[in-house]
Formats: sequence, C-alpha cells, structure tokens
Amino acid sequence: MSTESISARFADLDLWPTRDAVLAMLEGHLAAAAVVQSQTELIAKAAEDAAARLSDPNGRLIYVGAGTSGRIAAMDGVELGPTFDWSDERVAYLLAGGRDALLSSIEGAEDDAPSGEAAMRDLAPTSSDVVVGVAASGRTLYTVAAVRAAAAAGALTIGLASNAGTPLLQAVAHPILLDTGAEIVAGSTRMKAGTAQKIALNTLSTAVMVRLGRVYKGLMINMRLTNRKLQGRALEMICEVAHVEKSTAEDALERADGDIKLAALIALGGTPQQSAASLQAAGGNLRTAIEQLSKRY
Repeated sequence: MSTESISARFADLDLWPTRDAVLAMLEGHLAAAAVVQSQTELIAKAAEDAAARLSDPNGRLIYVGAGTSGRIAAMDGVELGPTFDWSDERVAYLLAGGRDALLSSIEGAEDDAPSGEAAMRDLAPTSSDVVVGVAASGRTLYTVAAVRAAAAAGALTIGLASNAGTPLLQAVAHPILLDTGAEIVAGSTRMKAGTAQKIALNTLSTAVMVRLGRVYKGLMINMRLTNRKLQGRALEMICEVAHVEKSTAEDALERADGDIKLAALIALGGTPQQSAASLQAAGGNLRTAIEQLSKRY
C-alpha cells in the first residue's frame, strides 16, 4: 500500500533541521489538497446523489471508520448540526471500538468485521440513508463490512481511501480515491492522508447541504443560534437578505422564534403564518420562497 511505503527522501528526517522538517510536512499537506481537487467530479456526483436520498426527511447520514479515519469522519458529522441545523436524529456514527475510540486507541477493533456488520444492521439502514466509509488503507475490515451491509440494505454508499483497488472502494457506489502516497513518517496516515480526508469530507457534506437548500447566497441560513456571536451573525444575515435595519431584523427573528429563514421572510413583509406556509411550499428553500413571494407582489 502506498500509504505504508517508506520514502527514501525522509530516511534521515530525524537529522534534519526542525525548520526543514516542518516545511516538508507542510508541503505534504498542500499536496494532499491537490489530491482532493483531482477528485472534484466524483465528489460532486456523490454529493448530488446523497442530497437526492437525504431529501427524504427520514434519510440519515451515517459515517463509518476506525482510528484516525473514524475520528475525522465523526468530526465532520458533529459540525453539521450547529452549522446547518442537521438533526441529531439524522446523523449516526459507527466507530470501530465504539465511542470510547474517539479519545483513545481501541486495539484490534478495526479488524473486527462481524462487529462492523452487526453495528450497521442495528441501525437498520434504508434506501433513504447515505453511508460514508473512510479508511486510508481502504482495507479496514470493520469499515468494509459495515459499508457492505449498508449497500445490501439499499443505502447509498460513498467510500474514501488513499489506496487504489482496495476493498472499500470496490464495495461502494461512489469510490473516491485520495492517493496521497507515502507519508513523511512512514505509515502515519494522520498526516497527509488525514488532511485529504478532512478536506474531502468537509467538501462533500457542505455540497450536500447546499443542494438541500441549507445555504442561501453563501450564508448559513439554517444555523442554530446557540450563543451571542451566532445571534449577531443571524441578524446580519437577515439584514443582508431582506435589506432591512437591525431593529427590523431583531423583531423578525424574535417573531420567528430564532428561525433565520422564517425571519427573513417576515422581514420582507410576511406574517409568521404566511412566511411559514411559503417556506413549506418551497420545500424549505429560502431562495424559492423569496422568488415566489416576489411574483405575488
């Protein structure tokens, strides 16, 4: 596997000046970003297909991984709630070794294929679900078994791996190869491979949320208002979208009970009831709701 290869270039890394070693590491991370860019078309297609499945209100986004890959996957999913108001009930995590593996290494867990299969079956995946398996090696038994179980149940499957022709990429509907090659510290896929995974997952999930109408004009209009900073950001969004003063935005946000999209429509002149009906008719898409509103007047 390329991710396990020993690079002759770094054979004497421990003798290098620290600055040179750091520069080499950073060059590796930059190269990882370029690797992800080479997969643009595949990531876009996976995002479109995922959004189509997740348009079903019962659809879930399920992340699967072990070790570093599992932790990076979980980090991506956790951020979807506060950023896009993605319901906690619509995201699930299968991490080899269980939740304890988020903070410590659970030895041997990644080799337990039966546990991966059983964990996925316990989730009872359906055709409305999207399963994202992440494994730098592409061979992690737990992850591959879980993804295969999901595919057999009709879920859409996406796989991210750094080695070509591996079981994970062969098992999924959307294989995404992140060929980052040998690491500066041989086998330490928390480095270049991990960086590529983070970028790819972040890009994939954000693209899905954009397609689901949870972004408007580059704004996080589904954001949860969990602190003062976000409250202020929400008011700025409403002012920007509705072209109103801050006082009007504050009133609209209060009447909308903190719902930014609803508040924007209220600031544009609708009542809370009318605005809610407009959003529902538009499938929750603010742009569509505003366009329909403009046609009425």
